[in-house]
Amino acid sequence: MDSFEFNKISGAVLGILLFMMGTGIVADFIFAGPKVKVEGYALPGAEETAAAPKAEASAEAAAPIAVRLRTADVARGQAGVKACAACHNFEKGTANKVGPVLWNIVERVKGSAEDFNYSAALKERVDKGEKWSYDNLDAFIANPKGYLKGTSMGYAGLADPAKRADIIAYLHSLSDEPAPLP
Repeated sequence: MDSFEFNKISGAVLGILLFMMGTGIVADFIFAGPKVKVEGYALPGAEETAAAPKAEASAEAAAPIAVRLRTADVARGQAGVKACAACHNFEKGTANKVGPVLWNIVERVKGSAEDFNYSAALKERVDKGEKWSYDNLDAFIANPKGYLKGTSMGYAGLADPAKRADIIAYLHSLSDEPAPLP
């Protein structure tokens, strides 16, 4: 092969590469998105620490759960737990999901659902015999990680005290012999 053939082949390869690079530059110009003011993503840990005091402050400002349960509605509570159904079962005799079955949760010993592997934080509570009281449930639903350090529950919490009371009223109804209301 002589130098003239080599020059033609090299020119063709370089021409194709130059064409591809130019096409990429033109495509970037045409399909460019908006300029990002801050690069990266906001981490959820920063939001949780900032949101935790707000949830605790609203829980403190709310009336006690005993007062809120007087006006709570079981039907609204049942509608409020639809998101919870992704991880929990509510019917008697059903299997655990990602979270334990919540049938008969009120006044049940914490971490005592059968065939469920609880986090270490809840396993400690079983040995102590701590129960899920109305106040405990209210605080846990408001901010699970703030109430129980080390819990594996991924729910961020529910700030609205009235909605929490509705959910607790629904959970209270999930029993053959419901615990007495406070």
